[in-house]
Amino acid sequence: MSALAFSFHGQEFVARPSGALFWPAQGALIVADLHLGKSERMARRGGALLPPFETAATLARLEDELAASGAARLIALGDSFDDDLAAEAQGTAITGLCARADVTWICGNHDPRLSGLPGRQCAELQIAGLALRHIAGQGPDISGHYHPKLRLAGARHPAFLIGAAHLILPAFGEYTGGLDWPDGPLQALVPEGRAILTGARALMVPLPLPARRSRPRHLRAGPMR
Repeated sequence: MSALAFSFHGQEFVARPSGALFWPAQGALIVADLHLGKSERMARRGGALLPPFETAATLARLEDELAASGAARLIALGDSFDDDLAAEAQGTAITGLCARADVTWICGNHDPRLSGLPGRQCAELQIAGLALRHIAGQGPDISGHYHPKLRLAGARHPAFLIGAAHLILPAFGEYTGGLDWPDGPLQALVPEGRAILTGARALMVPLPLPARRSRPRHLRAGPMR
């Protein structure tokens, strides 16, 4: 898979096609919105029954990203667990993950009271003049929460959004929806800048997207007369 390097507020980053962000100067892999335990939480609360494999799949992808990037540090930008009970249920798997990297869990709106987990827990981090938090606030910051997506060529792609003050990561978890740019608050947070689409390879496009050129009327297909 092909990753893409870019700059944000004087720091160099690498957007990985998986939706993970690598920060070489910090030796850190940054991910947002893992939502581990979502299927278990939905079943516990009487919601839709989903195949209970998303936690193992998400953690396997995360371990692959740690190995591929060579990161010694992992920063999870909140909503790592679908609720606090889900966090308690993932003890063994999380212990194994924390044995591979120095992990910081930033609390999100789904997991506001993280406790008892290996690794560090905090509301936000300040590194090299950037705030790392769950929901974008006073920039410059790096955040998640909105699960941004971008429609291009008839498909919706999870995407990094890079604006003047905010770098917003796509959701890394398996069972996550998303909010299309520029819907809702995403237009206000990143009215213009760049998006990096994830998938088979990372692809950068400008925001807003260039308007599609319409063909001159005399060249458009039409019924034979």
